[in-house]
Amino acid sequence: MSETSQSAVFDRTCEELERLTPLDRLSARGTVRLALKSAGFEARSIGAREMSVVVAKLLPAELASRGVADASGVCARLAEALRAMPSGASASLASPEEVFRRLGG
Repeated sequence: MSETSQSAVFDRTCEELERLTPLDRLSARGTVRLALKSAGFEARSIGAREMSVVVAKLLPAELASRGVADASGVCARLAEALRAMPSGASASLASPEEVFRRLGG
């Protein structure tokens, strides 16, 4: 899949994850993709609101399973980075409630 077909939100999340953890680029991107897939999202169309929910609800377990120390703390910092993104970077079409429904919660 082409790098340019990914959303800015996905790219930013992966870059931050790589910066905050020992994961390399490929591992960081794969980990985020798995969390997105579990929630029914794709990297090319994820918005900041949806990504924030995925980071809060699913990514901590994915990171812990990969031996990342303080997965919750890493996710809190990722959430801060997502909040700092310009509003135009969010292609969000789903409400947080819709995302929670997808997650079964």
